[in-house]
Amino acid sequence: MTEDQAKPRTRAPLLLLIAIALAAALATLYWLDARSRIGATQEELARRLRDIENDAREARSIARQSQEGVREAQVKVAQLEARLAESQSQQLALEALYQELSRNRDEWQLAEIEQVLAIASQQLQLAGNVRAALLALQLAEARLAKADRPQFLPVRRALARDIERLKALPVLDIAAMSSRIDSLVAGVDALPLAFEEKSVVVKNETKDSERGFWSRLGSEVWSEVRQLVVVRQVGSNEPPLLPPPQAYFLRENLRLRLLNARLSLLARDEAGYREDLRAAQAWIGRYFDGRSQQAADALAQLKQLSATSISFEMPTISESLDTVRGFKSRRTRAPG
Repeated sequence: MTEDQAKPRTRAPLLLLIAIALAAALATLYWLDARSRIGATQEELARRLRDIENDAREARSIARQSQEGVREAQVKVAQLEARLAESQSQQLALEALYQELSRNRDEWQLAEIEQVLAIASQQLQLAGNVRAALLALQLAEARLAKADRPQFLPVRRALARDIERLKALPVLDIAAMSSRIDSLVAGVDALPLAFEEKSVVVKNETKDSERGFWSRLGSEVWSEVRQLVVVRQVGSNEPPLLPPPQAYFLRENLRLRLLNARLSLLARDEAGYREDLRAAQAWIGRYFDGRSQQAADALAQLKQLSATSISFEMPTISESLDTVRGFKSRRTRAPG
């Protein structure tokens, strides 16, 4: 074998070794690079794991704090619910108490109004006191208006209707008319008679005093005999001569006539009222001095009183009274 043939044979293993060495070097480099990369990755992964653990710890801490906050909030909510339930129960109790007080106050007020209306109705029917009845109705309406309760509207409407009915009545001042009759009664004694017998008696007594004893005795006997028989001319226009006892009874009868007229006025008896006033006018015109100021004033007042009509249909306030009583009975039957 030649030297030239031996060289290729020796070069081939060397090249193979070199190739193997290069491959090993490359593999080592790749391994080292891969390892370094794996190490970096592991470090990055470890760092991220540490960050995740830190975040997890923070999250657990926050969760614990949140749970504690939730528990505190639940405790507070429970306390608030308990207070709310207590306040609601207190509110219900207060509402029940207020309703009870309101019911009692309404009942008291209605009872007072019913009493006032009952008295006014009696005054209106028995004495015809329209003014007192009107004042009672207006007082009741003012109290209900001040209360301003919607359930009182039917009662207030009934009161308003009765008030309008009373206002529509003719104006009749019973108290003033009764006072005028009283003044006439008080002035009866001051009315001068048409012919005073005193003057005649005084003149006779004066003449008798100038006579002697037997003359006075004869005059007294004759006077007594004369009083046994009284002769009067019927149909004469001259006023009658009244002795003192008859003048006294005349004044008393006139006074009784006027008092009866006042009673008829209060009782709304127009026939009796006019008859008594007519008789009083006739007696004053017949037995008393019509030229005197006292008699003229008395006749003028009697004429004015006779011209006033006291007879008219008296309304009632039964609508208001029945409405109040019906409202009270409905509230009594209503459940508490």
